[in-house]
Amino acid sequence: MAYRIQVVVDSQNPHAQADWWAETLGWAVEPSDEDFIRRMIAEGYATETETTTWNGSLVWATAAAIAPEDELGRKDRRRILFQTVPEAKAVKNRVHWDVRLDGDDKDVVRAKLEARGATFLWEAAEGPHSWYTMADPEGNEFCIS
Repeated sequence: MAYRIQVVVDSQNPHAQADWWAETLGWAVEPSDEDFIRRMIAEGYATETETTTWNGSLVWATAAAIAPEDELGRKDRRRILFQTVPEAKAVKNRVHWDVRLDGDDKDVVRAKLEARGATFLWEAAEGPHSWYTMADPEGNEFCIS
C-alpha cells in the first residue's frame, strides 16, 4: 500500500508564507471553513485566541495550507502546510524542494522572486543542468531550474 504525504513547513507567519508560496507555485491557499471554526469554538474544542483574521477571513491562527487550485477539496491533493513555530530558522534546511520552471527563463523568475522577498543564495550546475538556490522570505531554501 502506498501512503500519501503532505509537506509541513515550520513558519513564523504561516499565512504570509502560504500566500507567498501559493503565488510562487501558481497554487491556491486552501479556503477557510469559517462555519467549522465557529462551531469548534461554540462546542468548546477551540477558543477565539486560536483564531485570527487574515485577508478578511476567520482562520486558524497557527496554520495555513496551499494546494494546486484544481485539486482543492480532493483528499488525494498535493498539499503544503505552513505551521507556526516560536523560533526563527537558524540553520540550513535538511530538506528543500525544487521548483521546475517548465521552460520559463530562470533569470526572469529569479528577478520576480527577489522582488517579492526571496533571496538568491548561489548558482550550481551538474552536467548541462543548472539551477539557482534561493531562500523564501523566512529563509527556507529552495531551487529553481
